[in-house]
Amino acid sequence: MLDETLAALYGVEVRSLNQAVRRNSSRFPLAFMFQLMPDETEALRSQLVILKSGRGQHRKYPPYAFTEQGVAMLSSVLNSPRAIEVNIEIMRAFVRLRRMLQVHADLARKLAALEKKYDARFRVVFEAIQELMEPPLTTKRKIGFCTPKAKTR
Repeated sequence: MLDETLAALYGVEVRSLNQAVRRNSSRFPLAFMFQLMPDETEALRSQLVILKSGRGQHRKYPPYAFTEQGVAMLSSVLNSPRAIEVNIEIMRAFVRLRRMLQVHADLARKLAALEKKYDARFRVVFEAIQELMEPPLTTKRKIGFCTPKAKTR
């Protein structure tokens, strides 16, 4: 997500958000955020049909883009009521996730015990259940903007 969008979500100004990031730069490695390249910024600007007119209406520097981890880190760096709420909800989500993983581990142990208890007749059923318990394979999309490539003849 771009810094401008996150600033609106957290209820702070873009410059305040970027200033908080600069002051806490050790908390934001490249895996958490990066600054767009000038050509990416231009491509982004060209997607906006109507630009604001007047002095000081355009950004002087390219915007920052934040990954999922960067968004979470922002909520702990910013000092607005909304950022505090988001940070609390992130912590609660981690607790819920840990509980779900624990339940999943308990089910896996119980299934293993059942497998040992029963003979090969039920092996097919146990294998099907194990396949259903495995998370689906997904491919990660690359982060960033892609420029259209010129067609070669």
